[in-house]
Amino acid sequence: MQPTLDATVFIVDDDASVREALAWLLRSRRLLSETFGSGEELDAMLEAGFVPAQPCCLLLDVRMPGLSGLELFDKLAARGLVDVMPVIFLTGHADVPTAVHMVKRGAFDFCEKPFSDNALVDRIEQAIRRSAEVLAARQEKHKLKSRLQELTERERDVMRLVVEGLPNKLIADQLEISVRTVEVHRARVFDKMEVKSAVELANLLRDL
Repeated sequence: MQPTLDATVFIVDDDASVREALAWLLRSRRLLSETFGSGEELDAMLEAGFVPAQPCCLLLDVRMPGLSGLELFDKLAARGLVDVMPVIFLTGHADVPTAVHMVKRGAFDFCEKPFSDNALVDRIEQAIRRSAEVLAARQEKHKLKSRLQELTERERDVMRLVVEGLPNKLIADQLEISVRTVEVHRARVFDKMEVKSAVELANLLRDL
């Protein structure tokens, strides 16, 4: 993945020198960053209603006074943000087992201090790619729900039976309408849902 200016790396570490070094490293790779000196600072942004609209990831120190990295991760998980904001823990050697446990709970990865700049940036770019994929999937799901809302009640009835694999004649019998009416509704469903076949329609709804 090429570095992009359309993504943000959030850095949460109570050590100012670490924050500054990471921000400089990311600038050198054309990656935007936003730094926070405590877990409480990022949590306040989340409490204010922040939801990522662009790809991002979070570099999160495990040990911090006040709200620890582990506690902040739990808050992110509770808000359903771990997928769209992949978390890379920054950890000292003593915290490696804890970081491994957090990866099993959904964190993207961990990097042990002192870390290799190239290795860390590689993982950051991979995390941003993951974030972009999640955002794209959510946007597609939102579009699909919007298309479903455009269907009339009768079109929904026809769609349900089409997905079940029933031919037009049996759909007409079940709904007590003419085959021609079924054909019209079927065509409208395909048009609104932007599909070409019943199989494509079924796959689309299964993904939803």
